[in-house]
This record gives sequence, structure tokens and C-alpha cells, in this order.
Amino acid sequence: MRRRDFMAASAFALAALSRSPTSNAQGKTVKYRVAVIGSTGRGDYGHGLDVVWKDIEQAELAAVSDPDPKGRASAAQRLGVSRSYADYHEMLEKERPQIVSVAPRWLDGHRDMVLACAQSGCHVLLEKPMCQTLEQADEMIAALEKRNLKLAMACQTRYSPALAHAQKMIAAGTLGDLLELRGRGKEDRRGGGEDLMVLGTHVMDLMRLLAGDPQWCFAQVRADGHPVTRGDVCDGAEGIGPLAGDEIHAMYRFDGVTTGYFSSHRARHGASSRYGLQIFASRGILTMTMGAVPEIWYVEDPSWRPGRSQTPWIRISSEGIGKAEPLSDPGQAYGNHLIALDLIRAIETDTQPKCNMYDARAALEMILAVYESHRFNAPIRLPLENRKHPLSL
Repeated sequence: MRRRDFMAASAFALAALSRSPTSNAQGKTVKYRVAVIGSTGRGDYGHGLDVVWKDIEQAELAAVSDPDPKGRASAAQRLGVSRSYADYHEMLEKERPQIVSVAPRWLDGHRDMVLACAQSGCHVLLEKPMCQTLEQADEMIAALEKRNLKLAMACQTRYSPALAHAQKMIAAGTLGDLLELRGRGKEDRRGGGEDLMVLGTHVMDLMRLLAGDPQWCFAQVRADGHPVTRGDVCDGAEGIGPLAGDEIHAMYRFDGVTTGYFSSHRARHGASSRYGLQIFASRGILTMTMGAVPEIWYVEDPSWRPGRSQTPWIRISSEGIGKAEPLSDPGQAYGNHLIALDLIRAIETDTQPKCNMYDARAALEMILAVYESHRFNAPIRLPLENRKHPLSL
């Protein structure tokens, strides 16, 4: 990330925090004691969830844990901390941090790590997706609720200033009624089940943000051209848990006239190019990519044929509607900055982060509803009664 972009990004990030850093009686900024849980070779440190705290004025990095000796030493040097631990339980007990980045991408450790943080009274910044099953999600939320602790998910698009402008435009009725939400994953080598879990979590989260909670899901999962059966279930990569399918098609019913669709397959052509969300509304279309600085465009054309009507597409940027995007290539550091500041805001105001533990569980529920619907070959009502992973049944 170039320095001028980081400076511009920081200005947006500071504007996103609704109030100034907390100060003590002497006027000095209160520092939150922060620790990092990483796991070299098993999810590492996520998408920069360790280094983000180096640029947060209200934070002071205290320690890092990592079971891998070389990875631990490298992380300690990178973060500028003198204390490092092989066991995160020991780190939490000795360092008593107030905020912890649970950074590994692999899901098989998220539940235990978050429960340990909750037991120690720590707020959490968590890499997505939340965990493997709704059972685990319920347990994590109950533990955090017991201590009134906050959890922020690393879903960067949620924190985008451009998305905030798009939300206001949609709420104002510029696009009319939302009729169809069409989301797709990256459809690369992970196309299908892995794509649904890893990238689909972003799409599901945005669908809920814009259309509310879905009422039911109807889906089919296929592998090599046939509907998946017990024999197609395998252990997913990166600790995902049970996995199946190289082709997925799901439909969700929202309130009013809104229907949502998600699909993914292992594409021979165009992998990653369709990743994002399209909104087809009664007055026009809106398309968006993912990230803290997504490309968001809309066109006011109820025919959904902008090529014929010659109606121009209009950009929605971090600056607003019809304005050029000032951040040319901010990278993930900007989005992480927004998330960290918002987590501090939530802690200080006793409110929820923009993408919180309840949002994370709801997105996971939409994902697992795909397999539950396929299991019964029928529409499945949400929220799900079954809290176990459908593929394990």
C-alpha cells in the first residue's frame, strides 16, 4: 500500500470512528492491551489481522502466540513485541489482554480460541468464516454474551464507506423494490462447497445486510454432474470440516418480493471475475465487488437492458455517488483499520460492531442451509432447527 493511499485511507478510517479516542484525566489516550493468536502453517495470521494493531493509536501490542517456533519468532519481530508464547492459553493467562486478534484462517481452531478469549474476558477480532457449525457458533456467542464481550468479524466490505453510500441510495428508493439478489463465489479450484464456505460468507452477509433475514432456503449440491450423496462427503481443506460438491445452486426467500440466489462451480472460464453481488430492482441494477474499497456501479433502468437504453452506469465510491474513487490501491490494511477502530467504538459505546458475532452466525446459517435443504430435497425454514453440520448427518 503506497503512503499517499494509506494517508487517505486513514482519514476515512478515522471518520468512521464516531468519537475521539478515550482519554484519561491527564489527557493521554487510553491504550487497549492487544494480543495476537496465530498458527503458522495452519491458517497463519489471516489477512493481516496481526499487523493492523500497529497503526491503531488506541492499541498497544503486548504479545503473540504461535505453536510453530520459527513462525512465532517471525511474528514477534514483525509485531515488535518481546513476549511470545507457544500456547495461547498461557499467553491469555499471563498477559491479560483486553482485545485479541484470533487470526488463523483455518476454522478448526476458532471455537476453542474464542472460548478461551471469552473465559479471559477479551474482546475479539476474528478471521472469517466464524467456525465450522452452528453448534460451535451458539457456544461462542453464549460465552461472549456471558461477559458482555464484543466480537468483530473480518468482513471488510461491511465497513466500506462506498457501501454506506449505496445503502443510503437504496433506502431512499432510487432503485425501487429489491427483486433479485444474485451472488457468486470466486469459482476457481475451490468452486462449489469450499467456495460457498470461504467466499460465500461475504456474499451471504451482504444479502442479509441489504434484504434482511431470509425465511427459507432451497438448494441443490452436485458433484461430477450428480446430486451429492454420503459417498461424496469429505473433509474440507484448511479445517473447514465436512465438505461436498463442485457445483452449488441456492435460492433464498426474503421479506416482500425479494429473492436471493447464490451459485458456484469450478469454472473453466472466468474464474474470480464474477465474484460479488448483483441487485436487480424495479428501477434499475446495482453491481458490486468485495472489499473495503469495492467497485460499486448502478444504472437506473427498469428494463435491465442498459446496453439498449444507453442509460449510463454511475460509480458509487468512498467519496459518494457519481464521484471518482480516491483510493487507488489501498489493499487490506485499510479495511482492517476500519474494523479495528469500529471494534473499539463498539467496546466504548457498549454497542455491536458493524459485522458482529450475530451477523457471522447468520451468514454461516445461510451457508449450512444449502446442505440441509439438499439433504431433505426440500425448502428449509430459517433459522435452522438442526445445529449440527448437515453433511455429518
